[in-house]
Amino acid sequence: MKKGLMIALGIVAALVILILVIVGWGVGVYNNLIGLNEKVNQAWSQVENQYQRRYDLIPNLVETVKGVANFEKETYTAVTEARAKVGQIRLSPDQLSDPEAFRKFQQAQDGLSSALSRLLVVSENYPQLKANENFLQLQAQLEGTENRIAVERMKYNQVVQEYNTQIKRFPAALIANMAGFKEKEYFRAATGAEEAPRVQF
Repeated sequence: MKKGLMIALGIVAALVILILVIVGWGVGVYNNLIGLNEKVNQAWSQVENQYQRRYDLIPNLVETVKGVANFEKETYTAVTEARAKVGQIRLSPDQLSDPEAFRKFQQAQDGLSSALSRLLVVSENYPQLKANENFLQLQAQLEGTENRIAVERMKYNQVVQEYNTQIKRFPAALIANMAGFKEKEYFRAATGAEEAPRVQF
């Protein structure tokens, strides 16, 4: 009887240890996924900060251009409308897994980038604008912000790749599915970016 009891206790102890190991592993995987998710959210916050910086620079840039040049109304209107559209589309960290919401956000940002590029190209036709110190400072700040946006988007994509890879790996995918971790969206190149721009003289 004692031998049977000892075997039963040994089996129970082994099962308890196995359960504790599995639970410990699950908690470790879950905590790792939480950490990666927070890295994605932090990277997203940095992207938003840079987009906000650009958004805040635009009114000053447009006013400077309008003040110096009898500027083309179409270009000014395009920048204003693109900025307004960007102001209406915000993404929360929860929406980073929503392909449609992410696509709309990126489309609005790409539209603003395009409108700003047109504004800067057209401004080249005004020598007095190119000599204006305020315009030159704003243009330099805008170019610096565009570079920062590119860097933060790259960092965001790297963190998202790490997160997406982890939630797809077996056996971590089991915990990710049970806990509701979803794949995050990447920034992609703007439509037509694969084609070299045409330069005409």
